[in-house]
Amino acid sequence: MKIDGNVPGSFRDPSGFLFYKNGEIYRQVNISYKENYDLLMSSGLYESLINANLLIPHIEIDAKNKLSGKAYKVIQPKFIPFVSYPYEWSFSQLKHAALTTLEIQKKSLLFGMSLKDSSAYNIQFRKGRPVLIDSLSFEKYREMEPWVAYRQFCQHFLAPLVLMSYRDIRLNQLLRIYIDGVPLDLASSLLPFSTRFKFSLLSHIHLHSKSQKHFAKKTIKKADRKVTKLALLGIIDSLESTIKKLKWNPKGTEWADYYDDINYSSEALEHKLKVVAEFLEQVNPKNVWDLGSNLGMFSRIAAEKGIDVISFDIDPAAVEKNHLECVTKKEEKILPLIIDLTNPSPGIGWENREIMSLLDRGPVELAFALALVHHLAISNNLPLNRIASFLCGICSWLVIEFIPKNDSQVKRLLATREDIFSNYTQKMFELEFKKFFTIKNSIKVKDSKRTLYLMKRKNKGYE
Repeated sequence: MKIDGNVPGSFRDPSGFLFYKNGEIYRQVNISYKENYDLLMSSGLYESLINANLLIPHIEIDAKNKLSGKAYKVIQPKFIPFVSYPYEWSFSQLKHAALTTLEIQKKSLLFGMSLKDSSAYNIQFRKGRPVLIDSLSFEKYREMEPWVAYRQFCQHFLAPLVLMSYRDIRLNQLLRIYIDGVPLDLASSLLPFSTRFKFSLLSHIHLHSKSQKHFAKKTIKKADRKVTKLALLGIIDSLESTIKKLKWNPKGTEWADYYDDINYSSEALEHKLKVVAEFLEQVNPKNVWDLGSNLGMFSRIAAEKGIDVISFDIDPAAVEKNHLECVTKKEEKILPLIIDLTNPSPGIGWENREIMSLLDRGPVELAFALALVHHLAISNNLPLNRIASFLCGICSWLVIEFIPKNDSQVKRLLATREDIFSNYTQKMFELEFKKFFTIKNSIKVKDSKRTLYLMKRKNKGYE
């Protein structure tokens, strides 16, 4: 249940803010934004963006619902079931979000408007596609003025994408440290020297970084920075071309080819899929978090039943492959995200509340923890009771798999380390989880040593 009042992460824009009332989300449009809002709605831009699935739709409601006296309008945007952040996206998700932002900017110019900010946090994934969620991101285009959001676009989108493509995919985590985007001087210093011989990267990253330093202590008047609309469109086309050419091949990581090296027989895998489907039918949840989803095989069982699924995995390659499959098959119910459950996304920004932690975005009705517990318990030394407590805090129902020590996958984990896990037994697993959950069903997976459980969280938690 959302608490009525301002959304903690919506306070920086003087044009308006988000707030909750009676569990519903609204956006107040302040009087200071009146001219730009009216132009957005009357110019045809709003309809064009909505028809192209580029902007989240909204309805205007009675302004009596305002939260402050500065209100011009109150609107109710279409609800986004789960909010994700750029550092949780795969390479192609960030790339698609960047191209969506540029497409919106090009359309805006056709209707006499321009994006006044291009934050990656203004993009969310809805029905498998990136969409702009901030209706107050537009302003009237003024002839000969530069694009005020150009630097922000380069920091939020171009710099991290180039670093991921040319250096290391894990550098997307810089967006978790720098919530206003990767500083261009940092990106420039980290990129290979060879990127200076690519004109687009030279101009948008390296020279852009130097110009920022040069003008940092100087007062620059808008009149001194004249840019024709043709030149502005040229910059946007250049950014678009540059981003389209960026590539990253998702291979070579530990889990990218997981299903090529599993110890399931075809009979065991088919039985596991069948049991998970049956558990889903018993619970019939509205939403699922698939923890350690890999390529999303089990996520798709839920999605095919019309259930919204967040498909979490620690491996960027697995998440990338999962996302690309969603795009290819036009799957609208699955959102793949990069999450390390041993170090999940924290609350960051102002007061550590501006950007929500993973736990703040829960709980979910049902969670999958398939082929996961042995990694948490053995690879990461997490006691079973702490795993049970964590899962109790994020879901009402749990489909979980226990894999014993005599399974070949667990033997592999123990092959290079001392077995100090005397408590890692099926009996102890059930004992610890029964403190937090009621075991509704348990089924041995055919032709394997594994067991699947359906559990329901106890109302009072730990007992």
